[in-house]
Amino acid sequence: MKVVILCGGLGSRLREETEFRPKPLVEIGGRPILWHILKIFGHQGLRDFVLCLGYKGSLIKEYFLNYEAMNNDVEVQLGARSTVKFLGEHEEQNYTVKLVDTGATASTGARVARVQRHIDGDRFMVTYGDGLIDIDLPKLHAFHAAHGRLATVTTVRIPGRFGVIEADADGRIERFREKPTEDAWISAGYFVFEKGVFDYLWPGDDCVLERDPLERLVRDGQLVAYRHMGEFYPMDTYRDHVALNELWSSGKAPWKIW
Repeated sequence: MKVVILCGGLGSRLREETEFRPKPLVEIGGRPILWHILKIFGHQGLRDFVLCLGYKGSLIKEYFLNYEAMNNDVEVQLGARSTVKFLGEHEEQNYTVKLVDTGATASTGARVARVQRHIDGDRFMVTYGDGLIDIDLPKLHAFHAAHGRLATVTTVRIPGRFGVIEADADGRIERFREKPTEDAWISAGYFVFEKGVFDYLWPGDDCVLERDPLERLVRDGQLVAYRHMGEFYPMDTYRDHVALNELWSSGKAPWKIW
């Protein structure tokens, strides 16, 4: 099954980092967040990726073109008959990564539409290049298959960013709740799509996956929500970037399932 990862956005809310590199290359624990996402899929048997490139996409190409050299010991024979030998093996064996330029200004739906020619098989996944999750992919796929619809979106509860203090009219504190979870659900990406979803997309820059295509799928009764009860960590802001690095450094990153 192919996994399509949207890697073309500007990442304007993380300008401290994305001024110099695309958001999927912003590092968590010394590795791009994109690497972490690939590991989540790869550990569960999905190792065939299509990356939708846009903003500073050439840097993502350089990252993968240099992957073997940067992730192995290297022996170089100098001279007229120079050779390069990679010593040992990194853990990302048998990963296939297609790097597809989907345009500098394309919206999310347009990017997916533009990689249709690279999708074989009847089912594929789509997600964003900036969200980490401890998802059980076999459970997600079983849910999708059981419902028999064209599309499934993974949803998560909205996490609170701040603790809540409950006090009475006199200001006496009655209870402190640390980062409550609201009773509402949001999209985390990690979509499962049948190829029929391409009928709802078009390649024009204005095709925003989260608007007209998904709304029409809802109207047609073809979109269902998989409720993920575990952890989800989007990297939208610099504060998120710092928090994710702290989690990784602590050795308690929930998305590290490999």
